[in-house]
Amino acid sequence: MSGSLGALVTAVGRWVGGAGSGGGVGGCVSVVVADRFDRVAWGDTYAQSAGLRELAGELAGRHEHAADLLADAFLAAYKMVPKVREPAEMDPSRLVNHQVISSLVESPEFAGLHRETAGDPYAAAMAVLAQAPALRALLERSREAREQAARAGQARRAAEDAADAVSEALQRAAAEAATDGTVPDPAADAVRQAAGAAQAAEATARRAARGAAQALAAAAPGLRAGAHDAAARAAGAVRAEAALLRAWGVAPGELERMPFDERARLAERLRTGRLARWAELIGRFRQMAAGERARKVENTTGELVGVTLGDDLSRVIPSELAGLGLPALRAVFAARYAAGELMLYDSQGEQATGRGAVIACVDTSHSMYVEGPGSVTREAWTKACALALLDQARSAGRDFVGILFSAPGRLQVFRFPAAEPAGIARTLDFAESFLGGGTSYQTPLSAAAELLAAEFDDTARARGDIVLLTDDECGVTEEWTRGWNDAKHRLGFRVFGVAVGAPDAAGTGSVLEALCDNLRSVEDFTDVQAAADLFRVI
Repeated sequence: MSGSLGALVTAVGRWVGGAGSGGGVGGCVSVVVADRFDRVAWGDTYAQSAGLRELAGELAGRHEHAADLLADAFLAAYKMVPKVREPAEMDPSRLVNHQVISSLVESPEFAGLHRETAGDPYAAAMAVLAQAPALRALLERSREAREQAARAGQARRAAEDAADAVSEALQRAAAEAATDGTVPDPAADAVRQAAGAAQAAEATARRAARGAAQALAAAAPGLRAGAHDAAARAAGAVRAEAALLRAWGVAPGELERMPFDERARLAERLRTGRLARWAELIGRFRQMAAGERARKVENTTGELVGVTLGDDLSRVIPSELAGLGLPALRAVFAARYAAGELMLYDSQGEQATGRGAVIACVDTSHSMYVEGPGSVTREAWTKACALALLDQARSAGRDFVGILFSAPGRLQVFRFPAAEPAGIARTLDFAESFLGGGTSYQTPLSAAAELLAAEFDDTARARGDIVLLTDDECGVTEEWTRGWNDAKHRLGFRVFGVAVGAPDAAGTGSVLEALCDNLRSVEDFTDVQAAADLFRVI
């Protein structure tokens, strides 16, 4: 049946408008609003992270839109202020993604996670990987909702295609219309059929959307609980890695400059093997050493113990200085100063005098594997102490040298010049290396003396400090001892000894006692305070 073009347009508007009166449906596929820079950050991180790519491949078998879900989880963690779209803006097939991400962002645990990951693509990627078990569970729990959402998405696309068909039919009818607006019967029938199909498709899409909404509402409590668990897991993992890196002295600025794959390898290296077990002890050693540095007071010789008499103006007590404010007492002050009878703060203790390099000689003989209290090995305690000494040297602008030694002639030297960054890779090489074998004092101490002599010849810096950390006692020859004493006298260095788990080695009359200016024995390997005084005088 023919008809006018205007009548057809009016009828189509009534049919299609009535079908779509339930409101428009959004078509966004990403839950988190992102600009092109955010998308570039995700793309670069995804390309560099084998873990993310493997996870995306695995989840793709469970969820057609897993890649979008991972991108949204990353952006929620990465963006400084993540903004989640409204459900009405989303494509129906992405409503499950929306429920997961919105539950994640709204969870109390997310705030703690976001503080660690905002602006850091590596940390955000790690957060996504840490959420992998929870994401698998969420996708399994939301199977029916996802299937309903997928059907709703297909129905919505079918309705859109039907609406496009109506538009095309109208365009053809307009092209075939006579000058008086009459449309041929075939073209008019095509418009009516297309409009009817569009109306039916829209009704199907609305039924599918209602079914998806009901399924999603049923799954929502479980999804919210799972999202809370995912955020908590991710926050714990990110915080643990951050603490691990801090324990090893890795500065945030160094991490920001580190390429993604290098940072991932570093984190893996620190999480596995001996290094992971040492992190807590190393962190406590470094914290203790930093505290001892903070306790130091410039131009004093130690702890304040009372008041004495003298002429050191830097230690005059306030009541003496008050006399300078009265003209009549200034002559009295001058007379007492000349006689050395001013009242001064009195102190006692050792004064830090080292200026040359700090050299830690660390025993790596087989016996250093022995465990003490808390399952801490002798090696762990000595390496932690040596790394704290590295920090101590760098804070004072002094070179540091780590010498690992064992049997005669066996040693490995690690140099850390004050003018160059220490570098986490070299620090870890120093911590991980182990020689094995017996014990010889002469080999490392001779090497240390040669290093200090070279430093003195090159820079005229003397008064270095050598710290010998060992768990064994061994002899030295008379000839070597004479040369050692001569070098010590010429270069003015000090020797500190720490007998770890070997009280006899630090006993009266021992070789260590003869070699060292300051000697102590450590039995409790969980106690970092046993070495605290070292960090007050070095």
